[in-house]
Amino acid sequence: MSLLSDVEPVEPVLRRKHTLLEGPRTGSEGELVYSDVIAGGLFSCSPDGEIRTLLAGRRGIGGVVAHADGGWVISGRSLVHLAVDGSQRELLRDAAVPGYNDIGSGPEGALLAGELRYRPMSGEEPREGRLLAISPSGEVRALCEEVRWPNGIGVSPDGATVYVSDYARRCVLAVPFAGGAAEVLATSPRGSADGLAVDADGGVWFALGEGGGVARFDAAGELDEIVEMPAAFVSSISFGGPDMRDVLVSTADNALEPDLGGTLLRARSEVPGLALAPVAV
Repeated sequence: MSLLSDVEPVEPVLRRKHTLLEGPRTGSEGELVYSDVIAGGLFSCSPDGEIRTLLAGRRGIGGVVAHADGGWVISGRSLVHLAVDGSQRELLRDAAVPGYNDIGSGPEGALLAGELRYRPMSGEEPREGRLLAISPSGEVRALCEEVRWPNGIGVSPDGATVYVSDYARRCVLAVPFAGGAAEVLATSPRGSADGLAVDADGGVWFALGEGGGVARFDAAGELDEIVEMPAAFVSSISFGGPDMRDVLVSTADNALEPDLGGTLLRARSEVPGLALAPVAV
């Protein structure tokens, strides 16, 4: 039996035209937050179905994480804290870096970010990127420099290991937070390895990209199950809600309203997810 209940669309998002959706999160008031990578923008869908634009136009937001002071940290050309009042505070920018893809939160409010060193969607020659940890004081530390296309990021229940998807190599790496060599935890059973989330049992869930589903691997790296999604491309997954059993999945397309592009899907999980500490950078 699957660990996930029947998957269903978030209707207000389904009925709205989108491109590639990313960064799915559930906010403290039950709102569903997501980005549109290609068309641009950060959006929220309230529990009663009202969709609101939190930030218009910004393209390339591949990751979204709550901030301790309210609002959201978002990725793109730089890393930015978007406050509740709409003001923006830049957390990290490097002129030599094309951008930052997915992000996550680590122990003690650290911001974890995947740094791209080439533009994979522009046909540039591949280069190794980095997985960064940014402390609340602003210190930047490279946890891994052997991840070509860093994507989904999560942390083990004990906080000792950071998991990062390498979309280019179709695998998930396990990286010691304190420092040390990365190891391959899991190789994608199909498609690739995109957005990622960790559950309370240490299971690592990741979106399969063009594999059209999500996979769960246990903490030892053994494949537990694959859950089909009504989409050809599944970009990310997250846990949320009062009991952390609400699962939110983002896509680049959908089989229900094909002309409307990417959407959000939701389900319930038998195993709760790990709550993410708000970023304190």
